[in-house]
Amino acid sequence: MKNIKWVFVLYSLLALLSMFAIGISVGLRSVIGIFASIAILIFVMGFGFKTKKKMRDEGTL
Repeated sequence: MKNIKWVFVLYSLLALLSMFAIGISVGLRSVIGIFASIAILIFVMGFGFKTKKKMRDEGTL
C-alpha cells in the first residue's frame, strides 16, 4: 500500500466512535442513544462504501 487514502481513515474512525457510542449507550441504558448511534454508524459506513465505489469507478482507488 503506497498511498494512504485519508478520507477512508476518517470514515473508519467515525464508524469506530459510533460503535463505542453504542456500547456506552447500552451501559447507560439510553435507548435514544443506542438508536442514534446505530443510525450514525449506518450513515457513515454507507457513505464510505459510496465513496469507495465512486473512487473505484473514477480509477483513483
